[in-house]
Amino acid sequence: MASRCWRWWGRSAWPWTPPLSVGSIPTFGGSDELRDPTNAKDLRSKRRRMQVRAKLGKFQLLLDIQETTPQICVVGSGPAGFYTAQHLLKHPQAHVDIYEKQPVPFGLVRFGVAPDHPEVKNVINTFTQTAHCGRCAFWGNVEVGRDVTVPELREAYHAVVLSYGAEDHRALEIPGEELPGVCSARAFVGWYNGLPENQELKPDLSCDTAVILGQGNVALDVARILLTPPEHLEKTDITKAALDVLRQSRVKTVWLVGRRGPLQVAFTIKELREMIQLPGTRPILDPVDFLGLQDRLKEVPRPRKRLTELLLRTAMEKPGPEEAARRASASRAWGLRFFRSPQQVLPSPDGQGAAGVRLAVTRLEGVGEATRAVPTGAMEDLPCGLVLSSIGYKSRPIDPSVPFDSKLGVIPNVEGRVTDVPGLYCSGWVKRGPTGVIATTMTDSFLTGQMLLQDLKAGLLPSGPRPGSAAIQALLSSRGVQPVSFSDWEKLDAEEVARGQGTGRPREKLVDPQEMLHLLGH
Repeated sequence: MASRCWRWWGRSAWPWTPPLSVGSIPTFGGSDELRDPTNAKDLRSKRRRMQVRAKLGKFQLLLDIQETTPQICVVGSGPAGFYTAQHLLKHPQAHVDIYEKQPVPFGLVRFGVAPDHPEVKNVINTFTQTAHCGRCAFWGNVEVGRDVTVPELREAYHAVVLSYGAEDHRALEIPGEELPGVCSARAFVGWYNGLPENQELKPDLSCDTAVILGQGNVALDVARILLTPPEHLEKTDITKAALDVLRQSRVKTVWLVGRRGPLQVAFTIKELREMIQLPGTRPILDPVDFLGLQDRLKEVPRPRKRLTELLLRTAMEKPGPEEAARRASASRAWGLRFFRSPQQVLPSPDGQGAAGVRLAVTRLEGVGEATRAVPTGAMEDLPCGLVLSSIGYKSRPIDPSVPFDSKLGVIPNVEGRVTDVPGLYCSGWVKRGPTGVIATTMTDSFLTGQMLLQDLKAGLLPSGPRPGSAAIQALLSSRGVQPVSFSDWEKLDAEEVARGQGTGRPREKLVDPQEMLHLLGH
């Protein structure tokens, strides 16, 4: 009841101001309902009831209940956002609102995780449980920084957590990067996963060879999708448009290029094992790149050691008869090119596409984490018709009021507390940079949630009631923004599943926000 009372008052006016002192009557008159003279009797009745409550002392009780209801908002509904919300809801009274610019939730779980990794997406079940909590609300189709500002959120909530991830990619900053046939791996992933902003990509897969610049998990995901037989993708949630293009693909060879060596690759053993075992493909690894590596394995941590041992076996050992036969019959191939740094994308003769990548040969200097690649002066050209840049994601600044380190691509913070801005927090990639897997983000987000709850307990957050979503919804309504609720998402979810059933697929993703809003009657 207390929460509903305050939501009602919160709608009465914006900017919201604290109620009058205990024992007095709040001033109404901002809403259409209360401006209507026909409601005057009802208004007087409400005032009388509140006066009685004040005289009975219940008004003070209501105020106390409201003051123990922290209103917290989380910006972003990917893993960082949902894990942060999950931890914050451990507070017995906290109410958490999650704002998301897409009409649909789950961020990179929906738009980043490869379609042939459905088990990774099972975390959506946990996020759905969080969204169903009575003290949590999802507000999709709301872009913070455009539809509502961070200062407006900070006025309405006791605390704001920025968990909006890394929406951009790191540029190569080499000549030819702007040529047709060159795109970021991030955009390519968004294209086949149904991210609305990437649906116009239309990659040209008519070439024989593709080069991926980078050797992380995203690079391996892209290589695997390019080389997987299309019939193996038919039962996944890859978009129909992407599947149609991949069916026509002529790409037979994919090179993954890295500046450093086998000990510095950024992918993990699970993804490497998948590539090695990918049907219809064979690996190409140069044994020279692995000479002397065995002796250095004693120095490296166990996960890195296991990964390098798998690379070593694949490169150096003669495969058994069965594996040899499989590789001999493979029509496609993938390879790792080490100690190569991109210098230029070479144009085709007509200048209308990519014809290759000029690479500087490198060698390593330094030891451990300080190991870096330095050019030897030698160059080589690697012919290809498609270049995909996979050298990292990058966060963008969200609002002029929020500090941002453009060099590191993160919001400056200490354990999730935004530097010099009390009541503002961050979690996930915008907090620490685009590294790690979903489990890493979970730990990171729980830590931010823990810091926030510590500050709340210590009295470091604003005191007094805050209107929360009631004020923001009034603001959005005045700006013509129609948010999408979690129950709205569940209608879209049911529609996607129904569309997929006809073709035996888990779902057919909706990729057009306008179609989504139309289906919801917005």
